[in-house]
Amino acid sequence: MLDDWLILLLPLFLIAALYGAVGHGGASGYLAIMALAATPALVMKPTALSLNIAVSLVGTLLFFRAGHFAWRLFWPFAVASIPLAYLGGGTAVTPQTFNILLAVALSFAALRLLWNPSDSESLKQPALWAVLLLGASIGWFSGLIGVGGGIFLTPLLLIFRWADAKTAAAVSAPFIFVNSAAGLIGNRAHWQELPEVLPLLAVTVVAGGFLGARWGSGRALNHQLKLALALVLAIASAKLLLSL
Repeated sequence: MLDDWLILLLPLFLIAALYGAVGHGGASGYLAIMALAATPALVMKPTALSLNIAVSLVGTLLFFRAGHFAWRLFWPFAVASIPLAYLGGGTAVTPQTFNILLAVALSFAALRLLWNPSDSESLKQPALWAVLLLGASIGWFSGLIGVGGGIFLTPLLLIFRWADAKTAAAVSAPFIFVNSAAGLIGNRAHWQELPEVLPLLAVTVVAGGFLGARWGSGRALNHQLKLALALVLAIASAKLLLSL
C-alpha cells in the first residue's frame, strides 16, 4: 500500500505546484490522480480535502502577504458557501449527468480564458445578491464532489470581471480553505479511511503548493495566471469525465 502512494508523490507535487500558482488547493487534480491509480472512492474524498486544506493555507498566506487579497469579495462568498459545503460534504450522491454538465461548464470556462487572457477590460463591482447566490451554489457542489470550490470561483471572478487574476487567486485560496474544512467536517464519517501516509502526502503537496504560490503571487503576470488556470480547469474537467 505504501508503494502505491509513493508512486503518486511526484504527480501530486506537480499538481500542487500548478494549482498553487492560481491560489487553488489542487483537490480536483488529486482526485484525478487517485482515480487513475484506482484508489478506493471512500479514501479519495477525505484525502483530497485534507491535502486541499494544507495547500490552500499556504496560498492564502503568500497571496495575502503580496497584497492581493480583497476582503470585500471574500466574505460574502465565504458566508454563503461554508454551511452548504458542510451539507454537501455529507452527501455521497454524484450523478453522472452532474459530472458531464460540470465538465462541459469547466471546459467552457477554460476556453473563455484562453480566448481572452488579457486584462484590458475594466473591473466591475458585483451585486451582493449574485455573490451570495453563487457562493451558496459553489459551496454545495464543492462539498458534494470533494473540492474546495476554486475551480468554480476563480473563473467566475475573471469572466464576470469582478477581479484581476492575482486578486482572484488571493480570494480563492482562503475560500478553498474554509470550504475544504467544512466539507471535511461534513465527511467525518469517513475519516477512518484516510491513508496512514497522509502526513507524507501533505508535506509533498505543501512543498509543491509553496513553489507555485510564490511564483503566482510574485513574478507571474496576470495573463500567465489565466493560462495556468485554463490548464487547471482542463484537468478538473478530465477528472470528472474519468469518474463516469
